[in-house]
Order: sequence, then structure tokens, then C-alpha cells
Amino acid sequence: MDRKKLEEIGKQIVDSAYQVHKALGPGLLESTYERCMVVELLEKGLKVERQLKLSIVYEDKRIDEGYRLDLLVENEIIELKTVESILPVHIAQIISYLKLSDKRLGYLINFNVELIGKGIHRKVNKL
Repeated sequence: MDRKKLEEIGKQIVDSAYQVHKALGPGLLESTYERCMVVELLEKGLKVERQLKLSIVYEDKRIDEGYRLDLLVENEIIELKTVESILPVHIAQIISYLKLSDKRLGYLINFNVELIGKGIHRKVNKL
């Protein structure tokens, strides 16, 4: 996928987060925002998968340890949170998911904020 297409997907992800947050506001369960994000993204014509298993490879062995990507949108990652504040461990999580899955673009979105723009964190891998 070329960079221009990747940027367009990113814009649609951010727009979807704004729409969901505008409609619901902060304070709900992560699963609620996840389901609503799926609705928004599908309405935009994007391919979306929920709760996708993520295996890791360790010493040439595949290990299934129950990691799950919240959303995979057009083969890019969205990790959702509803936390008081984003911590370094949350940033490390999205970066690790990008590396383990060999994906290029990831969004960490915290819906537990007054202004959603402050809850959106974009991370890239190999761009």
C-alpha cells in the first residue's frame, strides 16, 4: 500500500474516532467504543476485523499467548483505551503490536478524555 493511501486510511480512522466520541462522550466501556468504531469504519467502506489474535515468534517458534488486536482496519492497527491517562506502557504496547505484526501504522485511541484530539496517538513502523 502506498503512503498516500495509508494517510487516507489514517484520516478516516481519526474521523471515526471523532464521530464516536462526539456521539457518546467519555466514560463508557472500551467494548462500547470498539463496536461503534466498527460501525463508523464499515460505513466508510473500510475492511475491519475485531479482536484479532496476534501470535509472536520466539526462537523460530510460533507462540499464541492471547494477545489480541482491538481493531485491524485495512491491515493497520487500532488499539482502544478508556483510561485516565495514556502511560508509557500503552505506547509501548502499540509499538510492540506494530513490530510483532509487521504492520506500518497504528493508532492508540483513548476515549476517556474531554477532547478526543488529546486521546489520539499515531505510531508508525518502517515508514
